[in-house]
Amino acid sequence: MLPTASRLRDSDSFRVASREGRRSGSRTLVTHLLVASDGEASVLSGGTSVPRVGFVVSKAVGGAVVRTRVKRRLRHAVAAQLAALPPASVLVVRATPAAASASFAELDRDLRHCLARVCS
Repeated sequence: MLPTASRLRDSDSFRVASREGRRSGSRTLVTHLLVASDGEASVLSGGTSVPRVGFVVSKAVGGAVVRTRVKRRLRHAVAAQLAALPPASVLVVRATPAAASASFAELDRDLRHCLARVCS
């Protein structure tokens, strides 16, 4: 489970991170990471220095049960990687339809691969 301070909830931050952040994709997911400069840090990070994470799992992934399962798996995988994210950053993880049939190990591997690419 992600700590409350690390949850991304406002649509403006989702939009800005998706449009302006560094992007990396794999078969099962796409990540967008926006590392805020000092001036933007308070606006994007909600006034905190912890990284915030949001998830996008559309109906193209599957029904409600499948989408919820994918979100739970992604939240668990991201929680393990939270310390590796830059402070005051915003990460948006978008699941692709292939995520519906992927195991947790595949999602975790793809997440690690994408984060290594956007954090470098």
